[in-house]
Amino acid sequence: MHRERHVPAVRRTEVCANCPCPATGQAWYPSRVVYRVLKMLLTPVFHLLWRVKVEGAEHIPAEGPVVLAPNHVTFLDSFFLPLVVSRRVTFVAKAEYFDSWKTAWFFRAVGQIPMRREGGSASERALAAAREVLEGGGVLGIYPEGTRSPDGRLYRGHTGVARLALGCKVPVVPVGLVGTSDVQRPGSNLPRPFKKVTVRFCAPLDIARFAGDAAGDPLALRALTDELMFEIRQLTGQEYVDRYAKKHSVVGGADVATVPPAPTVDDEQPMPPAPTPVTASSSSTAA
Repeated sequence: MHRERHVPAVRRTEVCANCPCPATGQAWYPSRVVYRVLKMLLTPVFHLLWRVKVEGAEHIPAEGPVVLAPNHVTFLDSFFLPLVVSRRVTFVAKAEYFDSWKTAWFFRAVGQIPMRREGGSASERALAAAREVLEGGGVLGIYPEGTRSPDGRLYRGHTGVARLALGCKVPVVPVGLVGTSDVQRPGSNLPRPFKKVTVRFCAPLDIARFAGDAAGDPLALRALTDELMFEIRQLTGQEYVDRYAKKHSVVGGADVATVPPAPTVDDEQPMPPAPTPVTASSSSTAA
C-alpha cells in the first residue's frame, strides 16, 4: 500500500523562475543565465565604444516589481538600458524581432516577450507573460510609444504601461535615453562609436491616487500615460508630438515608424507643449 507523500508548496517566484514563459514557451532559468553572460560580455564593450552616463539610478527599487518606461529612438535602446540596470530587465519587444534571424537569437536567448501588434490571442499571451514577470517581482521594460520614433521626437504614449501598472499595482519609473540617436541614426543599421549616451531615471510615478478599478477606466489610463510622457520629455528634452507614431510594415533591422511630414514652421516659434498631466481629481470630475 502506497503512502501519499506531502509535497511542500513552492513560492510563485520559484515557479516563475523555472516554468515556461507563456509567450515564448522557454524556461526562465536558462534565459537568466544567458542574460547574465551576455551582460558580462557586452557591458565592457559598450563602455569602451561609447561614453555612457547614468543619472538617477537610485530611483530603481532594489527589489520588488517595477515597470521601466523609456523613450524609443533606436534599436540599441534595448541594449543601453539593461546594461546600466543591476537587476535583470525583461522587455516587451515587437514580434518582428523574433521573425528576423538577425535579431531573433538575441531576444530568444535573453527571454524577452514578443508582442504582436495586430492584437488577438498572441497579444493576450504576451500581456499575461508581462504580468507574470511583475507578479514574480521582476523588472519589466516597455516602450510607451509602442514603436521607434522616426525623427527623434517624442510621440503620444499608448496606455499599455498604465494598464499593467494599475492592474498589477506596481510603480512606474520614467526613463530618458539621450544620445542614442547619435549612436544609431533612424533608419540605419550601423552604430557610430565614441558618442555620448545618457540614461536618466526619475522618481516613480504616484499611482496610489488611482483608487479602485482604475485599470479599466479610460480616463485614468490616459491621465497616467500623459503624466508619464510629460516626465519622459522632462528627462530627454525632446519635442513632443501629440499623435501616435505610425508603424511601418517592413520587417527587419531597419524597420522604423513613419509619419506624415510635419508642416514647416519658423525656427523662432516655440515647440509644441508637452501633454498636461491630468490629476485623479479632474479624472473623477470628468467621469
